[in-house]
Amino acid sequence: MEQETGASTYPLGRSRPDLAVGDLPEPEEVFGIAKIGTRQLFMYVVGPSLIALGISIGSGEWLLGPQAVGQFGFVGIGWVIVVSAVLQTFYNVECSRYVLATGEVPVVGWGRVPPGFQLWVPLSVFIVIFSFIAGGWAAAAGQGVYALVHGEVAPSGAEEPRLWAIALLIVVFLLTAFAKRISRTLELANWVMVGSIIAGLILIDVFVVPAELWWEGIRGFFTPAAPPAGITATQLGGLAGFTALASGLNWYVMGHYRDKGYGMGYRTGFISGLRGDQTKMLDVGVTFADTPENAGRWRRWYRFLLIDMWGVFFLGAMVGMLLPTILMAHAVEVSGTRPTPAEVPTFVASVLGDQYGQALFYVTLILGVLILFSTQLGIFEAMVRVTTDAAHATSPRLRRLIEGDPRRFYFPFMLTLLVIISVILHLAVPVNLVQWSANMSNLGALIYPFMLMYLNARLPKPARPRPWHYVVLVANVLFFGFFFINFIADFFGDPLVIF
Repeated sequence: MEQETGASTYPLGRSRPDLAVGDLPEPEEVFGIAKIGTRQLFMYVVGPSLIALGISIGSGEWLLGPQAVGQFGFVGIGWVIVVSAVLQTFYNVECSRYVLATGEVPVVGWGRVPPGFQLWVPLSVFIVIFSFIAGGWAAAAGQGVYALVHGEVAPSGAEEPRLWAIALLIVVFLLTAFAKRISRTLELANWVMVGSIIAGLILIDVFVVPAELWWEGIRGFFTPAAPPAGITATQLGGLAGFTALASGLNWYVMGHYRDKGYGMGYRTGFISGLRGDQTKMLDVGVTFADTPENAGRWRRWYRFLLIDMWGVFFLGAMVGMLLPTILMAHAVEVSGTRPTPAEVPTFVASVLGDQYGQALFYVTLILGVLILFSTQLGIFEAMVRVTTDAAHATSPRLRRLIEGDPRRFYFPFMLTLLVIISVILHLAVPVNLVQWSANMSNLGALIYPFMLMYLNARLPKPARPRPWHYVVLVANVLFFGFFFINFIADFFGDPLVIF
């Protein structure tokens, strides 16, 4: 589909209104600065990837990766981590490409794929909520808070850690409610949390982990080997799904590029907190005319996206996986025991406390709570965001009811979701809840890469992917789809592949 010069609308897909047409903004206009250098890049431009990284570090990196390494070692697991991180980062870029080119978040864009929004929009909202509503990260963080308060690990089945988990969900609600611009508040919170987490883990690892374990962890990333005997399809699929975010469902976080003002997101609005002024948020996206000026601006925006994704998200995810896993491996080595799923959130802190004193016990617990809270912060807010964006874009009746202010849906729905999660997190061990979420994320890899190919191939010519990008999207389908199919077979009987 070629765009006519001077056209006022741009048809894309079906069942949704045509996109309006405007010009891409200059990045300096969006961020309100005269020139973007290295300092300005990190102060103003980088950001949405930090929200994704904050989610990533608390799922695969703190729970599932260390659990797998603690039980089975690095070899045969490390390469799964690397392949997953590379494929997911490519996938994130392709999801964000659509947001930058149209100002529409992915859940709204899916409505343009045949047969139309009546199927894909509600189904996508359902898949995201069904995958992440378990509250496993809040439950795991609640165990850490309990240990901080009482100086010991919570007994099995204790109620108090669940109450702390609910309290942390309330903190998420308050953070968003008192924000001026929700995405910016999440960015700043993750700058602080992710920075503290990585700095703290580096210091602890340098202090306690021997050099040979550092090398073993790094070598494990690049050693091709069969998965270790005894690891289940659910464990390996969970590790693959939640290394570097949530495999096929990563799109649910990429809408923050719209709220940041990347590309045409600057033209379509954002969701404000209760302290901010809610500007008009469009229910239909805006794309750009295919002119030399816009093509040049597109290249700049795309470079910023690549820096944000590969320079911050990918590197952060790899470091965020290495540091906790070598620490877990050391804890297993010095204690002579392996963590059970129930022990994973506090296992390392308990071992380090026994070996090196209570001070390290508390420091490690604080890091663990920060890690898990950053994940639940991003996931909880994203479930609300995806639902709000979907409802606002597809329901004229809702827009009339809320008088065009998405906050009138966003915050009541967040409170409703808080109550539901508070009930669900009583039902299972936190790590088991997270493994379920990870394998459900792999389901998304069987669906959404194909939808991205359909949408991105129809963008204005300067924004379209190159042919090899489609090959990488197919690789996402094959890699993560295999783990999901094996997970389902294992869940209902015998796995297709036994390791």
